[in-house]
Amino acid sequence: MYIKSKLSWNVVLPAENLDVKGLMLQKAIITRLMADFAAKKASKDLGYFLAVTTVASIGEGKVRQQSGDVLFPVDFSCITFKMLTGEVLEGIVHKILKHGIFLRCGPAESVYLSHQKMDDYQYVPGENPYFMNSKSSKIEKGVVVRFLVIGEKFIEAEKDFRAVVSLEGDYLGPIS
Repeated sequence: MYIKSKLSWNVVLPAENLDVKGLMLQKAIITRLMADFAAKKASKDLGYFLAVTTVASIGEGKVRQQSGDVLFPVDFSCITFKMLTGEVLEGIVHKILKHGIFLRCGPAESVYLSHQKMDDYQYVPGENPYFMNSKSSKIEKGVVVRFLVIGEKFIEAEKDFRAVVSLEGDYLGPIS
């Protein structure tokens, strides 16, 4: 699910990046905010950080005594993406194993669909393995699959999410 959020972060600018001209200072603050935003990647509560949409306000800078850097409080809006349990989403198959498949869904690359959660699908080994059911519906690399999220977990060290999904339900499976 895409979430629009309002956040307040502190942006720290090194003293050498400061310029007395207002527009150049504002540009430096926004550039640093964008760099910090991209580096953060994701959080447990909000999901993956995708884009800063608007900067609402930039507060007055406060000089840090130790380093001379200047800290600016910045309020902004952004868009994030988080998979929620019970949500129906679509992903692209990028890896097929005997026991299941891995899909990509937006910025999430570790979406796992176990063969136990694919009713009626059987693994077909070979150079390009795939799963096929009795109705000749085929799940192979590059296919778009509609699935139900049954669980998700945030891995703090990697700033990434893992999700377990299922095809058990109506209108779930490969999309042609």
